[in-house]
Amino acid sequence: MTEDYIDPQVYDLYDEYCHTQMTRREFLNRASALVVASGSALVMAEALLPRYANAQTISFTDERIKPRYVDYDSPGGSSGKMRGYLVKPAGDGPFPAVLVIHENRGLNPYIEDVARRFAVEGFLALAPDGLAPIGGYPGNDDDGKVMQKSLDRDKLFTDLLNSAKFLKSHQLSTGKLGATGFCYGGGVVNKLAVVMGGDLNAGVPFYGSAPKMEDVAKIEAPLMIQYAEDDPRVNASQADYKKALEDNGKDFVMYTYDGTRHGFHNDSTPRYNEAQAKIAWERTISFFKEHLS
Repeated sequence: MTEDYIDPQVYDLYDEYCHTQMTRREFLNRASALVVASGSALVMAEALLPRYANAQTISFTDERIKPRYVDYDSPGGSSGKMRGYLVKPAGDGPFPAVLVIHENRGLNPYIEDVARRFAVEGFLALAPDGLAPIGGYPGNDDDGKVMQKSLDRDKLFTDLLNSAKFLKSHQLSTGKLGATGFCYGGGVVNKLAVVMGGDLNAGVPFYGSAPKMEDVAKIEAPLMIQYAEDDPRVNASQADYKKALEDNGKDFVMYTYDGTRHGFHNDSTPRYNEAQAKIAWERTISFFKEHLS
C-alpha cells in the first residue's frame, strides 16, 4: 500500500501515535473506528507501521564499509557512558565525519542503514543510541519511544553532544564534522549548531524543531534545512526560523519538498516519498562534501 491510498485521517493519527505515548494497540483501535472514503482504515494503519527488513539499502556485510558498535565516555549524560554504531568506509582514512541522530525511539535499523549509506559515500559515520544508558534500542519502536520519553531531555542531549565530540576527535576523522538527524534528531542538529558554534562544520536537519530564535545568532555552521510540505507541527516555526537566520546573516539553504509528509525520508513506511527523498539525499551528500572536504 502506498501513501496515495492512505486516508489523511489515518496519516494524522499515525503522526500522533509517533509523537505521543499512544500505544500501538490504541493506535490500531482508534484507526478501526475511523470512517474513510475507500477501504479499511485499520488496514491503512497497519500499512503505516515500519517494516525495517524490507527497507535496508546497504547491507552490514557490504565490502565498501566496516561497521561496528563502539562504547565511549559521556560525562554529564544519562549514565556517563554511551554506545553508537560506527561505520567507516573501506580504506585507511582519515575521513570527514557525519553524526546521524535518530528519531524519538532510539537507534532503529533505519538509522543504522542511513549511517551505512554515509560510509558508502566516503564519510566516517556515527549513529549514537540515546537509549544506550538504559539498555539500548529494545528492538521495536513502541518500547523505544517510551524509553526515550523516560530520559531527562538535557542529559539525553548531553549524550548526543558528547557523541559529536567523540566522532570529531576520532583517530579516523579528519576533524571536519557534519550532523544530520530526523524528526527529534533534526531538532538536535539545530541545537548542536547553536551549542557547538564553529566546532560543527555543517548541519542538515530533516523536519526538526527549530532552536530558540534568540539563539540563532550563535550558529556558525552552514545549514541545509529540510522540510516536508505537509507537516504543520514542525513547519509552524519555519518562517520565523528563516527570518532569524536571514537577520543574523547566517549561511543556510532551506528546502520544502512538494507532496511530502513528515518522515518522507524514512523508507520503512508508506510515508516514504522515493523521488523527493532521493533529491533530499543527493543534496545532503553534496552539501557535506562541499563543507567537510
